[in-house]
Amino acid sequence: MHPAFSVIIFTTSSGAGYGLMALLGFLGMFGLLPTSQTFGAVALGLAFVLITGGLLTSTLHLGHPERAWRAFSQWRSSWLSREGVLAVATYVPMVIFAIGWVILGEPAQFWSWFGLAAAVLAVATVAATAMIYASLVTIPNWATKWTLPVYLALAVMTGALWLAVVLCAFGYSSNLVGNVAIIAVIVAGLLKRLYWQSIDTAVVVSTAESATGLGHLGAVRVLEQPTTSATYVMREMGYRIARKHSDRLRRITLGVGFLVPLILLAAASAVENPLISGLLIFLAALAGSLGVITERWLFFAEAKHVSMLYH
Repeated sequence: MHPAFSVIIFTTSSGAGYGLMALLGFLGMFGLLPTSQTFGAVALGLAFVLITGGLLTSTLHLGHPERAWRAFSQWRSSWLSREGVLAVATYVPMVIFAIGWVILGEPAQFWSWFGLAAAVLAVATVAATAMIYASLVTIPNWATKWTLPVYLALAVMTGALWLAVVLCAFGYSSNLVGNVAIIAVIVAGLLKRLYWQSIDTAVVVSTAESATGLGHLGAVRVLEQPTTSATYVMREMGYRIARKHSDRLRRITLGVGFLVPLILLAAASAVENPLISGLLIFLAALAGSLGVITERWLFFAEAKHVSMLYH
């Protein structure tokens, strides 16, 4: 599939934002975060910017953005529509939680329930985004049992990394958030490895023989292309990446996106100087986000639509 820049930024940015919002809601519910109004404003503000920026970027991939509102009506059958409904719904408890925390200075008790609701909706939104791809049986690389957990794990990972950055920026030290970030990096890296292993070893179900129904006559090969020039389907569905490039980018993703953040987080926990520790955590969050961008590019580039059997 053609790796659309807008969709890559959308899933990466909004995933980090929803992951951050989920952690703020869950941890805030149990009083495990600083109650400072300034901290709340920055943390929730960062989540809002990441989520909104990602959602706005996603509209750049639409042929007619002004018609985007129509997608909301298909929530009974479309994961894309469900994603849109959940994304909008998340803003309601998120804003109410922000009012209680940032304006009234009361993040606990009554207001924390809205934070928890926003956290649940944030997780549901990421899950809906993942299911948009996981439900497409015409693209075997996406229709796997690993697509959903990978999306969720990467959202938690990037959200935890940026939450750790905000905590350090305000001089707070949280072993809990640091441990969550380390565990999330390890889990996300393992899940991504399992995803790649599954698509590399998957049995090919659709072939030129099965697509044409001529398999009983022997091997089928294309004599002539169906069109004399490139079409939209060929450009969008037929993007190809060489195996050697794919292997190299996978190594870069594992190194930059998972190994580097893990090393930097471990180093940060061992350093006593708060400035150096904060810098290491910031670099870990930056590396993790860059790794997810590469991962998401590969997620699209390595996917092949079955319609390419005819091309």
